[in-house]
Amino acid sequence: FFFGCLAASQLLDRIGRRQTILLFSVCCVGTVIVYLFVPLSNHAMLALGFPLGFFAAGIPASMGALFNELYPRGTRGTGVGFCYNFGRVVSAGFPVMVGHLAAQYSLGFAIGVDAVFAYAIVAVSVMMLPETRGRTLAEDVPA
Repeated sequence: FFFGCLAASQLLDRIGRRQTILLFSVCCVGTVIVYLFVPLSNHAMLALGFPLGFFAAGIPASMGALFNELYPRGTRGTGVGFCYNFGRVVSAGFPVMVGHLAAQYSLGFAIGVDAVFAYAIVAVSVMMLPETRGRTLAEDVPA
């Protein structure tokens, strides 16, 4: 997780905020698919835990830079707070989805589908946002 945060901090300025989050979310989807849907030995699962944590760390580590650059000074705290907490509200439904899926399928399958769906939401959502790399933080609310 720590190394994922460090890598994301470097990529934010090199390839941009959107591309960094998109890269980490797509890599999360791939890692989760392998981790939960491919038969792995205990050693392979342990080894795959590093990239899973690495890629999962890059998303929240990148959001502070992206969200803060989306809003002007007068609304920045409200905008960033809304974004973080709206995500929490949406994510509250995922344990319910796991429970419903696990009633019909295995728990690993239910968690895998949930995780892939959640990271796909991240990828789609970030594609709808503007790139903010290099943007000067706005001092005033636009007229």
